[in-house]
Amino acid sequence: MINRTWDDFLNREFQQPYFQQLSQFLKKEYAEKTIYPPKQEVFSAFYYTDLDKVRVVILGQDPYHEPRQACGLCFAVKPGVELPPSLVNIYKEIENEMEVPMNYRNGYLVRWARQGVLLLNTVLTVEEHRANSHKDKGWEIFTDHVIEKLNQLDQPIVFLLWGANARSKQALLDNPRHLILTSAHPSPLSVYRGFFGNGHFLKANQFLSEHGCAPIDWRM
Repeated sequence: MINRTWDDFLNREFQQPYFQQLSQFLKKEYAEKTIYPPKQEVFSAFYYTDLDKVRVVILGQDPYHEPRQACGLCFAVKPGVELPPSLVNIYKEIENEMEVPMNYRNGYLVRWARQGVLLLNTVLTVEEHRANSHKDKGWEIFTDHVIEKLNQLDQPIVFLLWGANARSKQALLDNPRHLILTSAHPSPLSVYRGFFGNGHFLKANQFLSEHGCAPIDWRM
């Protein structure tokens, strides 16, 4: 079930020709291959976070492509699943910035999502063992429209754009009410190229507090 605050937006998108083509592609993919996340979890980000309560947007690339990991929330994994390296690095950065201990046994980030952190990938599905396999199938149009919708909102929002795929959305953000923070991706391949030490979690909370919004409790 999708959160009701997203209904109008999503219903309009679902009727667009590009999304109809994407739906046909996904129907065939799910029927013939192993695709993540499970169909009922593809839109989890929109279920857990109200449109009118979004305070932070974390933008990833595409879902985890190994068994049991993807759950429809970027960087998150289902309960009981070992944390992937990118999420471990995110937790390390939070510990360093916020000086709070993180629970490395729990990577299910619903606690963040319910506080107004929209955990969105630029592409929402992937074939097993094949990262970026659903790139350029239509998801980028959809997530462009999500970002454009959020950009129009009056409520202050912090956009955390990590990695090249996420940073490509920056051109869609021109509302001066929002804060855009960019850095390298938290994956082991790039974490030392500017993710560690980026200060994004602290900066996000400072911005929210300065604009009369409750900061995010990043603890897990």
